[in-house]
This record gives sequence, structure tokens and C-alpha cells, in this order.
Amino acid sequence: MTRPEPVRFLRTEPTMAFPQGRLLALRAARLHVLAPDGWDRLGRGRPAGAEWVTREEAEDWLEHEGWDIALLDAVPPAES
Repeated sequence: MTRPEPVRFLRTEPTMAFPQGRLLALRAARLHVLAPDGWDRLGRGRPAGAEWVTREEAEDWLEHEGWDIALLDAVPPAES
């Protein structure tokens, strides 16, 4: 059994629709955005203005937004 690839987190710049930005996750060169129904795959390119955040900062973002912290461990695995 192999371990899943580590996940790194990013946050987009604030917008009118998302004043705290959006949370992104990068696993095995695949970028995902956190949506109301879970993680949606975006592709491979990092959006302009997105900044790296630590897991602790991602947890703080989720807490502020009222989301379950367990979502950080639910980023989809890399496709084979």
C-alpha cells in the first residue's frame, strides 16, 4: 500500500464573491478548489495571485468560513 502524495494548500486573492479568497489544494501536480460539494479539480496551472498557505492557515480559513477541517484530508488522490 502506498501513501498518498502530500498536499499543499493555496488561497486565492479576495474578490467580491469570495472576500476571504478560495481555498485550493495541490496534490501530485493536480490543482483542486474547495466547493460546497467538496473538492473540484481545476487542472495544473496555479491561478495568478494565489499564495501558498500552511496547513494551519488552511485550517484557520476553514474555521473562519464554518467548514469542516476534515476536508483538508479529503483532497482526491492523484489519478493513476
